[in-house]
Amino acid sequence: MSGTGDARGTQARSLAGVTLFAGLDEADRRHIEARCLWRRYRAGETILERGSDSREVLFIVFGAVNVVNYSASGREIAYATLRAGDCFGELAAIDGLPRSASVVAVEPTLVAALPSERFIDLLKENVAVTFRVLERLTAMVRSGDARIMELSTLAATHRVYAELLRMARPDPAGTGLWVIHPLPPLREVASRVSTTRETVARALGQLYPDGLIRRKGRSLYIMDRPRFEAMLADLQGSPGL
Repeated sequence: MSGTGDARGTQARSLAGVTLFAGLDEADRRHIEARCLWRRYRAGETILERGSDSREVLFIVFGAVNVVNYSASGREIAYATLRAGDCFGELAAIDGLPRSASVVAVEPTLVAALPSERFIDLLKENVAVTFRVLERLTAMVRSGDARIMELSTLAATHRVYAELLRMARPDPAGTGLWVIHPLPPLREVASRVSTTRETVARALGQLYPDGLIRRKGRSLYIMDRPRFEAMLADLQGSPGL
């Protein structure tokens, strides 16, 4: 864990931006904040180790993390990138089993760690928070099912397209477009869909001429999501590229 300071570390010790606590009374939120341990990490530092026995639930106040695993040969497999407002670690807090994945900071990150006993108490006491946790777990199951189906039925290039759609979010600037910001390194996208960096680069290169995507700085814009989705649907079942 990093011992260096980020100015935000002492100014942003609030869970107001955490999705799980949306709509919670300020007094209730501050009650939770008082029971958290606040930790800062540098980019590249490991926050959770797969197989460890820690049970706390962690909330990202600022920064970003990658959820990763490693193959027997040591190849990194990225599952997801989580950002400010997200949380992780709830599975171990609920079932008491060792951590199922590692979590690594990809930029300076502040997390609030809530002990598992306090988290379970919160679920028992607050139906709204419990329902959001259920929604989150349901989304994880659906995402896992979708990835299994993609690995079984889609060519590598098409899996890249599906991952781009999964990563994209509505542009906060209100343009009506969808954006991936920041676009992860191509090797990271490749690890998410079990392919190579070169395949990801080739897949992106095939989308630019049709105007489906546009790169601007560290952002990748999906210019016409319905057309992109229709193209992917048409490609399903076609020969691999």
